[in-house]
Amino acid sequence: MHRRTALSIAALACLAAGTAWAQAPAPMPKGNVRITTVFPAGSGPDAVMRIVAEKLQAKWGQPVLVDPKPGGSGVLGINAVKGTAPSGNDLVVVDVGNLSINPLIFKKLAYDPDKDLVPVALIYKTAFFVAVAADGPYKTLKDLLDAAKAKQLSYGTNGAGGPLHLSSAQFESAVGNEMLHVPFKEVSQLYVAVSTGEVNWAFGSIGSAGALVRAGKLRFLAVADRKRSAVMPDVPTLEEAGGPKALDALTWVALMAPAGLPGSVAAEINRAVNDVLGQPDVKEKLAAFGFVPSPGPLQQVVDLTQGDRARYAKVLERVKVLID
Repeated sequence: MHRRTALSIAALACLAAGTAWAQAPAPMPKGNVRITTVFPAGSGPDAVMRIVAEKLQAKWGQPVLVDPKPGGSGVLGINAVKGTAPSGNDLVVVDVGNLSINPLIFKKLAYDPDKDLVPVALIYKTAFFVAVAADGPYKTLKDLLDAAKAKQLSYGTNGAGGPLHLSSAQFESAVGNEMLHVPFKEVSQLYVAVSTGEVNWAFGSIGSAGALVRAGKLRFLAVADRKRSAVMPDVPTLEEAGGPKALDALTWVALMAPAGLPGSVAAEINRAVNDVLGQPDVKEKLAAFGFVPSPGPLQQVVDLTQGDRARYAKVLERVKVLID
């Protein structure tokens, strides 16, 4: 009796140990973790990843470095990572343009986002606002739309084929009035041009245009989202302001890894990043940029990539952007 009881207890102990082992998080690779970003140093996405990297370094007990490599519509940064060992030591931060738009507008793209990269976490989303000069004639979205019926208005972007351009073209199509697209080389030039009336309006996020709004140079007429921004709750949605219904103009940033990354490692990085994004101080810091932390499963990156690619493909049927 005693022997059978002892064996039963031992068997249960082994079973419990095996279950605990099976459920334990996959260990992160040893050594430095390098997070390459396709964004310039000091930009909003770069600053956010430095906040996240500091938290991950404390969690994993090993260095987590952020290495900005902007240029070539994300090609430079992505190529620096895509050929590395899929161990979790090398990751890359990209946006909707790199994953959803570039495959549609480049005749020859130096990477395949569906074959060379796999998702590990969605970092944040941020909505675009309709921005106009604060001292200009458009005090409401209705003012802008009425003017668009009477004459051809102009809108500015930071270049043809990017999220700003295609979202603006989608808005233009939804309101049913042809507008003049004016591209600028730099985002800073774009919003100064809006503030002086050189162009009539532009889409902008809190991170890119919010400082000029707070300085009294720009005015946000509406946010292109289903709900109001928690950072600027007084700004109505497009639908509330009398604009197009169900038109979301969002951009987002995701953390990716080289193809071949083991699923257990991807899941562990996903868990760690989700935990960081849920921490109150991190949420507060991201809110200062107008970014909404977006913890969740790996599949949400896949869904966003495919959904936005289909949406922008429809816009490109009319806009016709193709880059050699």
